[in-house]
Amino acid sequence: MPYVRSGSATVHFVTSQINGPTLLLAHGFFMDESMFDPMRESLAAAGINLVTVDARCHGRTQSPDGEPFSYWDLAADGLAVLDELGIERAVVGGMSQGGYAALRMALLAPERVQGLALIDTEAGACSPSELAFYREFFERWTSEEPMAPLVAELAPQIIGGTDPRLWRAWTSRWYGSDRQAIVPAARCLMDRRSVLHRLPEITAPTLVVRGSHDATSTAQKSEALAAGLSGADGVVTIPGAGHGAAWTHPDVVAPLLIRLVARATAKPENKLARALSAPWPHRRGGREIQAAQ
Repeated sequence: MPYVRSGSATVHFVTSQINGPTLLLAHGFFMDESMFDPMRESLAAAGINLVTVDARCHGRTQSPDGEPFSYWDLAADGLAVLDELGIERAVVGGMSQGGYAALRMALLAPERVQGLALIDTEAGACSPSELAFYREFFERWTSEEPMAPLVAELAPQIIGGTDPRLWRAWTSRWYGSDRQAIVPAARCLMDRRSVLHRLPEITAPTLVVRGSHDATSTAQKSEALAAGLSGADGVVTIPGAGHGAAWTHPDVVAPLLIRLVARATAKPENKLARALSAPWPHRRGGREIQAAQ
């Protein structure tokens, strides 16, 4: 299995090994890189090399027990994966915490980020109410409390959708997980700082998408995210989807990603050739004349 060393972590990743533009995606909390598997085939058919990365404290990525890290570290991990694969530029993105890392990749190395896919995510810090909720939840998660009520609470919130069968792939893993191992990732989530004020630095073409039933990445947060990014064209809302739209609605998300990659990797158009090939207007309206002047 492919791994790369990044700081103190050994980062696991999967690549489609397709000779085409690269799309690197990072997963959400309590999930792993396989959450994007339902889109891998359709992205491959479009000629896109999908690279997916396991975050620290998730999946097969290994890091020292209890060692703190930030989403800037996860951004560096993503860049290390691109380095290992010899990929200079890519479209990058992620769901929820994966989006936090993708935003920071675009800030750390803007010359390497051709486009940005932000799925059910945000750019702000935790609000006081969110912080209180997370503290209580993670205290319960790392305690001796029975797992069943915690899993029943978590699955609809973090995955969403209307089909409980889509939750089982993840709930079975949660039951078998080390409940203490998630602590550094929980601290990273709760301690993150806002990058809303830095969004104008990011000019890459951007997709902002959320599920209509996502109570975590709300419409207001998504709109603030899109408004701060010059390359974003509003927010795409997926009806019926929750926080895990990329997992529950891959047939909707995949075409959006394909269009983003096409837009982000298109060769710049030659303005002179476009002007020469355009039909010469028989009449010019006042608006056209004013624009020409």
